[in-house]
This record gives sequence, structure tokens and C-alpha cells, in this order.
Amino acid sequence: MDYSDENAHINVVPPNKEKIKKLWTVAGILGIVTAVEFIIAFTMPHGATKTFLFVALTIVKAGYIVLEFMHLKYEVKILFWSILIPMIFVVWMLVAFVYEGFAIGSVR
Repeated sequence: MDYSDENAHINVVPPNKEKIKKLWTVAGILGIVTAVEFIIAFTMPHGATKTFLFVALTIVKAGYIVLEFMHLKYEVKILFWSILIPMIFVVWMLVAFVYEGFAIGSVR
């Protein structure tokens, strides 16, 4: 094989400014939601409200990540709901397990 410079071709593609802007928008939105989570973590007292807000913001972030990075935003709505509804039930199940775990712990 000949690896001389005459056979080397590099095509430089100009950056797609629209895609870069979209990535920064997604990063900004996720950063804002994360900042709100930090504010809640360091300013609110521990309790059910704080836990509910964390779970809700986690669902918002997960849903947004699924919409953008899995491109479900651009799919048919039934596909979006077929993924989102089971995710909501899984989160509900986890919250129920934690609640029951605390209930069992308080009985002992």
C-alpha cells in the first residue's frame, strides 16, 4: 500500500451552525433544570415536598433527554407515549417501594 501524501484527501466540512445551536439549547435547558435541583437541594428542608420535586424534575429531564437524543420528538405521538407512560409507572413503583420501605421501618 502506498501511504504517500498524494493519496491523502481530507475533506473539511463546515460546521452545521443549526445543529450546534440546538445542542447548546439542549445543554442550557438541562443545565437550568439541574440548577433548580441544586437550589432545591440546598434551600428546602427534607420532606415529602422536596422528594416530590426531585422526582418531578428527574422525570422532566429524562423526558427531555428521550425527546431530544432519541429523536422521539420527531416521531409519531403514539411511540412517544408508549415510552413515556411505562416510565411514569416505573417511577411511581419506585416511589411506592420507598414509601412502603419507610412504613416497614417505622413498624420495627
